[in-house]
Amino acid sequence: MRTTAHHKITDPNEFKAKLLHWSQQFREIVFLDGNGYHQKYQEYDCVLAADAFLSLKTDHHNAFQDLRELQQTTNDWLFGYLSYDLKNDTEKLESQNFDGLLFPDMYFFQPKRLFLLKGNQLEMHYLTMADDEMEADLQAVIDQKTDVPHANGRLSISQRISQKDYLRKVSKMLEAIHRGDIYEANFCMEFYSEQAKINPLETYCRLNTISEPPFSAFFRNADDYLMSASPERYLKKQGRKIVSQPIKGTARRSENPKEDAKIRHELVTNQKERSENIMIVDLVRNDLSKTAVKGSVHVEELCKDYSFRQVHHLISTVISELLPTKRAVDVLQTTFPMGSMTGAPKISAMKIIEELEETKRGLYSGALGYFAPDGDFDFNVVIRTILYNASLNYVSFSVGSAITAASSPLKEYEECLLKAVAMRKVLERNA
Repeated sequence: MRTTAHHKITDPNEFKAKLLHWSQQFREIVFLDGNGYHQKYQEYDCVLAADAFLSLKTDHHNAFQDLRELQQTTNDWLFGYLSYDLKNDTEKLESQNFDGLLFPDMYFFQPKRLFLLKGNQLEMHYLTMADDEMEADLQAVIDQKTDVPHANGRLSISQRISQKDYLRKVSKMLEAIHRGDIYEANFCMEFYSEQAKINPLETYCRLNTISEPPFSAFFRNADDYLMSASPERYLKKQGRKIVSQPIKGTARRSENPKEDAKIRHELVTNQKERSENIMIVDLVRNDLSKTAVKGSVHVEELCKDYSFRQVHHLISTVISELLPTKRAVDVLQTTFPMGSMTGAPKISAMKIIEELEETKRGLYSGALGYFAPDGDFDFNVVIRTILYNASLNYVSFSVGSAITAASSPLKEYEECLLKAVAMRKVLERNA
């Protein structure tokens, strides 16, 4: 049972900052920030879940069944993530590449403390054993200082795959495409630093200030941290309505308004970028059809251009109606990993990805979000994200791009470097 309180917040942006800083005392944190983007399917402007009552931590074997049982048993709010390598739970696949982070493949927790902010309206939902702390906690948030201590020194960032090796590997992927093994695959590479000591809160705040994306997230599970500037929604459930919003198609921003408008127009009319997006839309439609009412899967927006602080993107929106016999976890299990981070056909693409990439993806290209008590959910795609294991002093971020028959290996490499700019700036402290 939860106790609920409602409050009006005078300055929501200031309150968000205080709330995030206040949350750092807890070992389990999920902080989600929409950064002022008012999207059609946005439920809240900001969410904080903290302080686990119970949790689920597992690797890929039967992970979705464990999650299904937890969700049905608690019928409460659950926050956490699905790592990319849960592909091994849904298909006969494996993950043998190097893993410097060693995060669990899945982690969810039931929070004792939950804050939901929409506009200037705040809802607090506390599990009963903590409800006597609600007023004290709210006052502590209001009184919270937002100074962040700086981490010592700069990090030296290494690249897991050299430019030469990247070009060779993408050429090999193109050979598979020309043979007809696949049509498209998302190829990724890792940037990392060993013996790294960072301040996760400072790192997240700097990254979010640079990017201000609609699916920003800060996550903590003990010594495991995620600092995400994700622009992409993976999947949302709203009643029986399922919403998927894959991103494919990227172009840099320009500070010159005329040049920026030209770049945006070139993206919208670029047939290669549009074909990448459309191939993934077809994959998403197929995935959603496995749990959808017949004939309900449709494309609400195709290759719609959206602009963010650093890049323009093409985003499509695919909708379906969930069968009455299907439940929340069924939709996740039959669509995961998301098409925008795998390729088409999905299983063949994932096999080639495993063969050519050099790092276990882990939480990168997975999903982070929440379940509501009624079974609704909302998850982002874990991209533009810094991951940190504080006990191992290992920090990592990965970037990727979609490889199709029309791809130029060098241009794909340059797109990856563009996507890495914000995260590299933050970690090398040159922002």
